[in-house]
This record gives sequence, C-alpha cells and structure tokens, in this order.
Amino acid sequence: MGNAADEGMKLVDDYIDAETGLLVCGKCHTRKQKRISFLGEERIVCCLCRCAAEELEKAEKERRDRETLEDISRLKSAGLQDKTFFGYTFINCDETHSCAGYAHRYAEHFEEFQKKGQGLLLWGDVGTGKTFLAGCIANALMDRNIPVLMTSFPKLVNALGGVYSGERNEYLQSLNRYKLLIIDDLGVERDTPYVLETVYLVIDERYKSGKPFIITTNLSLQELQNPADLEHGRIYDRIMERCTPVAFSGRNYRTDRGRANRESVSGILRG
Repeated sequence: MGNAADEGMKLVDDYIDAETGLLVCGKCHTRKQKRISFLGEERIVCCLCRCAAEELEKAEKERRDRETLEDISRLKSAGLQDKTFFGYTFINCDETHSCAGYAHRYAEHFEEFQKKGQGLLLWGDVGTGKTFLAGCIANALMDRNIPVLMTSFPKLVNALGGVYSGERNEYLQSLNRYKLLIIDDLGVERDTPYVLETVYLVIDERYKSGKPFIITTNLSLQELQNPADLEHGRIYDRIMERCTPVAFSGRNYRTDRGRANRESVSGILRG
C-alpha cells in the first residue's frame, strides 16, 4: 500500500485480505478499501466498513435528535406564553378527567382536524381543567415539532394595543405561522368596544386563514349561542362554526390543587 492515508486508517486488528489484497476491518470483517477506475487507471481508495458506517449513522441520528429537541425547546419558548403551561402535559394528566379522552384524540388526530380547520371550544366552570387540557394538546403537538401558540385574549389585546394599523395587520397575520392557535379565557377581557373589536379581529383573521384554533372560556354554551348583541354575536358565530364544543363540569381541579398545597405547607409547618 505505502499510502499515508491507508496507513492512517489501518488499525492493529485490521488485516489484508489474501485474495483481494484489500484492507479489511478486524472488527466486522468487511472491506475498508475498494478498487475504482479513475482516468483509465485502477486505484485503491478508502471506504467505510460496516461497523464504521453504523457508527456514522448512529452519530448522525444523535445529531438529528439533538436538533429536534432544540427545535422543540425553541417552539415551546415561543409558543407557550405562560411558564405554567410547560407543565401541562398528558404525563401529568388525570386520566379519569371526563374530557381527557377528547384532548388525547384531538392531539393524536391533529392532522385530520388541521385539514378541516376544525378546533375545539372548551367551555365550563372555573377550575375544571380547560386550560390544563388545552396545554396538554399544545405540548403534545410541539413534542412532534408542530408549531403551536398558546396565549390568552388579554395578552393579545395588550400586544395589539400599542401598534399602528399596518403593524396590527402584520401581527394578526403572524399568528397564522402557527398550525394551531390556542386562546385561553374568552370572556375575562374588558367588555369595551375597542376590546371587542380586537377580539373579533383575532378570531376573524384565524377564521379566514382556515387554520384550526382552540378557545377556552368560562361562558356557558347558552351565552355563546345566544349573544347579547351583534358585537358579541359575530365573534361567537365564527367560534361556533369552527370549534366543536366540549363541556367541562364537576370537580374543581384548581380547588383540589390549592387544598393539596395548603395541606403540604401545613404539614411542613407542623413538623
């Protein structure tokens, strides 16, 4: 051989095949050299043996996995506008919750819902798990590298409050970069003409995009189906057309968590 590259790749356990005269890996016993024709001459060049190719493939998979995790981390940093949302996952979900199955199935079959532009309207009393299960859906999708934004109407109203009309349109359109938009707490925002117009613009832009959105609200289905005036009606109509209502009732999970936290603190204080 006499070639510096050949000598550099030859390991102690490697050997020369007596029949071909080519270097063979001492570990997997596949060739580390091959003959090629170049400019009318036969040359011996290096190639990857099986175990080296497997190591390279493994390293490449690890690199892709790291990049995927980094992408997911960036997605969550950008998409979850409240730190508490990071803990809203199906791993932490009470599977006995009457609506957990709906949330699971929406996340599992999201591609189908996405094609139809179909979202969910999670409605019911305070503390019944609406925001938590919406967060579970968001985290499950982002774990699959699907862009989701989970925010609230008060945050959107504040974000749009100090921008000019042109910038407002750009901001509204930027929300459509996300394949799913989750907006928490419809109905807690101030009930002023400006706020109602802003909420309408957010919903209408998403409605026109044909992309799905999920709304959580403490309003009753009766209130949503029978709005008090035209301003509320045009908001609710678009939501009801694109979002399947899911009722949340019964157990107040927020009260349960608060009670558990108080009992834990009391136990520490009592020693």
